[in-house]
Amino acid sequence: MNNGVLNLLIGGEAGQGLVTIGQLMAKSLVRAGYSIVVTQSYQSRIRGGHNTFAIRVSPKEIHASQEEVDLLIALNEETVELHRKHLSPGGLIIIDESLNAANDKSLRVPFNELGSSRSINIIALGIAGSLLGLDAKLVEHAVDDFFGHKHPENVQENRKALANSFKWCAAKEITGFHLPGISNPAERLMMNGNEAIALGALSAGLKFYSFYPMTPSTSIALTLAAHAQRMGVAVEQAEDEIAVINMALGASFAGALSMVGTSGGGFALMTEGVSLSAMTETPVVIVVSQRPGPATGLPTRTAQGDLEFVLHAGHGEFPRAVFSPGSVEECFHLTRAALYLSQECQGPVIILTDQFLADSYRAVPPFDVEKLASVNTECEADLTASPYERYADTGNGVSPRHIPGLTENLVVADSDEHTTDGHLTEDLTSAKKMIDKRLRKLDLIRREVIPPERWGDEKPDLLLVTWGSSKGAAIEAAGRLGAEGMNVSALHFSQVWPLVSQHFLSTLEGAGEVVCVEGNATGQLARLIRRETGFLIEKQVHRYDGLPLTAEFIIHELSS
Repeated sequence: MNNGVLNLLIGGEAGQGLVTIGQLMAKSLVRAGYSIVVTQSYQSRIRGGHNTFAIRVSPKEIHASQEEVDLLIALNEETVELHRKHLSPGGLIIIDESLNAANDKSLRVPFNELGSSRSINIIALGIAGSLLGLDAKLVEHAVDDFFGHKHPENVQENRKALANSFKWCAAKEITGFHLPGISNPAERLMMNGNEAIALGALSAGLKFYSFYPMTPSTSIALTLAAHAQRMGVAVEQAEDEIAVINMALGASFAGALSMVGTSGGGFALMTEGVSLSAMTETPVVIVVSQRPGPATGLPTRTAQGDLEFVLHAGHGEFPRAVFSPGSVEECFHLTRAALYLSQECQGPVIILTDQFLADSYRAVPPFDVEKLASVNTECEADLTASPYERYADTGNGVSPRHIPGLTENLVVADSDEHTTDGHLTEDLTSAKKMIDKRLRKLDLIRREVIPPERWGDEKPDLLLVTWGSSKGAAIEAAGRLGAEGMNVSALHFSQVWPLVSQHFLSTLEGAGEVVCVEGNATGQLARLIRRETGFLIEKQVHRYDGLPLTAEFIIHELSS
C-alpha cells in the first residue's frame, strides 16, 4: 500500500462469482467513504477463461487504475500464476488452503471450515474486508442489500459466513493493509460509465432507445430498461444495427428524444443511417463504446481506436459533434450535452466511450437532477405559418422543425436531396444551396464546443495530451512526475470534434515538449490535431493491448 492507496485484484474463472465479490467490496468501500476505480477484465465466454475484477481504493480522490497488486484474491491456481509477477513487495495472496499455488506471500484460508460451498464468495469478501479494516456491520449491510430481496432464505447463512471470516482473519493479526479511517463519510453513489450515460439520458428526458446487444454497450440498454416504465421510455431491441438507427430516426422524426448504443462493429452498420440523419436533419445521439478491432477483435477489452472512424462515418459532407467523456461524471453530463446539441443542430451527435470506462465503477457524488432541465424537442416557431418550409435556408442552417401530427402544416422529409419544402430535386443549384445550409450548422456547433481541460502550469516543460477514458491516467502520471520535481501538465479533450484551435493551440505551443497519450496504435488524436492546426506532436505514448492506460505505463513509456 502506497500513501493509503491500495490495489485489490480478484481473479478466477467466469462463473466463480468474482464479480459478486468485487461489487460487494466496491459498494462497501464507497459506503465507508473511500474513492475507488474499478477495472474489469473478462473473456468473451459465459464460463471458464480468466477474468479479473480490480479495485483501486484510496481515502483521497483517485481517477485511474493501477497495475501493481497489493491484495490478490485468487479463486483458482491460474490467478496466482498469472498475477504473481504484479504483486507489490508487501503484497499478499488470499487463497483456499486446498489449492496448490500458495507460497510465502499467501494467506491460506480454510474456506470449507468457515462456511458452506455456497458461501465461498462471502468468505472471500469477509477476509478481504477484515484485512482492509472495514466495519463488519457495514459489509453485512451491503451483502443483505445485494442478496436479501433475491434470496432471503440465505441471509442468515451469509451473515454467519461473513462473521466467521472476519473473526478468523482478525485472529491472524495481519498488518499493513488497514485503510485510513474516514469519519462522517459523504454520501456517494457507486456507478459505472454506462450507468451514468443511461441516467444522464433519463435526466434529459429520453423517450426512445433502440439497440442490438453488443459488448460493451449493452448495459446502457439494461439500465434504461430497468427504469423504463417509471420514466416513460421505450427501450427496443432490434434485429440488427441497421434497424436500430432507423427506428431511432423514426422515433425522433415523430418528436421523441432518441438515442442508440453500439460498438464499432455495430456502428459500421449504422453509417448509412448517420447520413440519413444529416440529410433529413433528424436529431439522434449515438453512443459508440469502443473495443479493439478490426472485425470482432477483442470483444471484451478496451481501446480508443475508433476516433477517425466516427469522424468520417457516413457518406457525403455534413456536420457532426463527437464527445469523449473521461470520467463517470462526464458520462452523465456529456450525454445531456449531446442530446441537447443534437436537437439544436438537428443532426447526429456521437458519444465515444470504451469498455474500460463503461465497466469502471467509481464513487460519484449524487447528481442534483432537480436543477437540470429536460431537453426541449418541441418547435417554438409558429405552427400555422404558411407556406411551411421544413428546410428553409436560414442564416445558421437550422430550419423550423415541426412534428407531424402536432401542426396543421404538412411535414415533408426526403432522403434524396430536396428543395426547401422537402420535396425531391435534382436541380444542381438547389442542391448546392442545401449543402451550404447544412454545413453552416458547423458554426453553431463550434460555438458550443467544450474546451479541453488543463491541469498544471500553462507553460510546462512536459505536456501530456489525451482524450476520453485516458484522462485519469494522464493526470496521475503528470502528478507523479511533478512530485519528482518535473514541471508537467496534462490537457484532456472531452470533446474531440470539432476542434477549435483557439482553445488549446497556445498551450501546445507554450510547452517545452508535448506527448500525446492514446489507447490506440496510430495516434489518432495527434493526427487530428496536426490536420486541424498544423501542430506536430512528435512524441506519443500508445497502448493497444486491450488494457487501459495507467500512470505506470505512461511513465515507463516516457522513460524508454
